[in-house]
Formats: sequence, structure tokens, C-alpha cells
Amino acid sequence: MTADGFFKKAERLKNRARYKDALLLFKRAKGAYEKDNIAEGRLRCFMSIGDVYRMTGKFELAEKNYSEAIKISRKLKDRTTAADAAVGLGLSVRGLGRWKEALEMFSRPEKFYRERKDAEGIAFVLWAKAGAFRIKGDAADSLKSFKESLRLFRTLGDKHGIGYNLCGLGGVSRVAGLFGDSFKYYTAANKLFSGLSDTFGIAYSHCGTGNALRMKGDYSGALLHFRKATALYRKIGDIVSFSYTLWSLGKTYTMLGRLDKAAEYFKQAQGFFKKTKDPRGIIYCKLGMGEVEFLRGRISSALANLNAAFRDSLFHGFSVENCHADALLSFVNKKNGKNGNRCYNKLGLKLKFQSIPFNIP
Repeated sequence: MTADGFFKKAERLKNRARYKDALLLFKRAKGAYEKDNIAEGRLRCFMSIGDVYRMTGKFELAEKNYSEAIKISRKLKDRTTAADAAVGLGLSVRGLGRWKEALEMFSRPEKFYRERKDAEGIAFVLWAKAGAFRIKGDAADSLKSFKESLRLFRTLGDKHGIGYNLCGLGGVSRVAGLFGDSFKYYTAANKLFSGLSDTFGIAYSHCGTGNALRMKGDYSGALLHFRKATALYRKIGDIVSFSYTLWSLGKTYTMLGRLDKAAEYFKQAQGFFKKTKDPRGIIYCKLGMGEVEFLRGRISSALANLNAAFRDSLFHGFSVENCHADALLSFVNKKNGKNGNRCYNKLGLKLKFQSIPFNIP
């Protein structure tokens, strides 16, 4: 098979979320392009390998491949691919919790896309920025950016782009306390992705629908969707999304009072988050375990987890998670959550918790 043959087959596998098989073929294609000294082919491979590593939570490896792509595209004076690779690099950094750095990285490609009136590029970078705003804890800017991106993808008729924006809107609406909106966005995304047979999108929207149902108190419905999502994520090999689904299962079992089962899921999720070096995911597990330990009557262990979550969220600039930690500590220290509720109001979130456990969105 030729280098182009390997690459085309790898792209087909990537589009079907068969990431492991795609990666092997992309590497074979890259080797063949290197042998024939075809820089454009190597560039395409570095971009696609970066995408696969990013989609499967190997963010540092994704960073390396996107950085190589930037170097080659600059040598080739291919400014569009250099901009695309810079967005990929920003997304990888975002996955490691470095939202401030990611937003800085997105600014140059956004300027380039706007100068070129590249609607697809603008839509993509707006979607990327929206996710960074969400990690920062800026729900208003996140919603605005997702909505702008969605409008552009609708104009372009890009159904996959529409679906991923609907999922993004579902996630940030949930964090903002707009649970009805969240359910509406995720169910629309699930319907769209099912029609496209987009495995990754189907899994993503199942997890989101599960969380929207959890926020409405429909725990059995939530568990059903989480199980569908975990089965698909296992098949795909997406460790990041799988880990957040495990956390959601832990939270659901906390709300059901099944503390041993909840702790089991939080510990599993934390192990994976350490593997992917996701500080935000680790903080969520500390929040979850803090509640479980408090409900078990182990106050010192609860405080250790919650204080660590408070300290780490402050260090990384994760505003929403810092509010959760502050509110939970306020309840544990018998101050009735006043600090946390003030904190949520300040961020413009419609969240208010009366007692532990919190149904954290």
C-alpha cells in the first residue's frame, strides 16, 4: 500500500472512532512519506496523529505532534494548517487544565481566520474557546461562544460541528443551573449523532443526557444513559470522557445513598484522571470523596479531601470547582453553605444547595 493509501484508510478509521487502528496506519503513512521525503504528507500525518491522541486523552503526545505540524507548516508557508495546528495545540493544553494558556493560543489563529473570512476556521476556534471559558468558570462567555460557533456551523451545514456545539451548550447550561436547557441540547445532539452514526458523538451526548437527567432527580434514567456512554467510550478508547462518566456514576450513587459504590467509581475515575494529568477531574473526585466521607461520619478525611479541592481549584483558577469546595466546607464547618451560595451568585450560576450531598452539575 502507498503512503496515500495508508493515510486515506487511517482517516476512514478515525472518522469511525476506531482510534487505535487509525493510529497504527497514520504512523505507517508518516514513515512512508518520510522515506519519499514528502513534507505535505508528513504534515497531514502529524495533524491527524495529534487529533487521535487528543481524542483519546493523551494530551502531551498530542502537543508534540501539533508542535511538529506547526514547524512543518511554517517551513511550507502553509498558514492555514499552521493556524489549525495551533488550535489543536490549544485544545491539548486545555485538556491538561491550562485554560489561560489555551485562550492565548487560540487568539492568533482566530485573528488569521477572521482576516481570511474562513467561516469553518472561525466556527472551530469559537467552539474551542467556549470550552476553555467553561473550564475557567465563565459560563456567560462560554454560552456566547458556543452559540456563535453553532450559528456558523449551521450556515456551513456541518452536522458534526452542530452536534458538538449542542453538547457544549448542554454542558455549560448544566453548570449554569439551566437543567431544562441542558436536557434539550443533549437530546437534540444525541438524535443528530445517531443519524450520522458518529460513535464518539453518541457516547458524548449519552453522558450529557445522563447528567441532565441526574440534575432533574431521575437517577435510574441517568444510570441507563451513563451505561450506554461507558460501553461506547470503552470501545473507542477515550479515557478522558470515560473518566468523567465514571465520576457521574459516582455522583449518582452518592445521591442514591449507595456510598460504597460511589466511592468505588470516584477512586476509579481519580486513577484515570491522574493518568491523563487532568487536574480538574482530580478535583471533582476529591469533592466527591469529601462528601462520601462526610456522610460516613469521617469528618477529618472529608476535610482533607475538600481542603485539597479548594486549594487546587484556587491554584488552577477553576472558579466553579472552587465555589463547590467553598460551599461544601461551609456546610461541613456548620456555616450552612453561605460562602458557596454567594460564590455561585458572583459567577452568575443558578445554583443553591441546602445540604450534603450536593447534586453537583
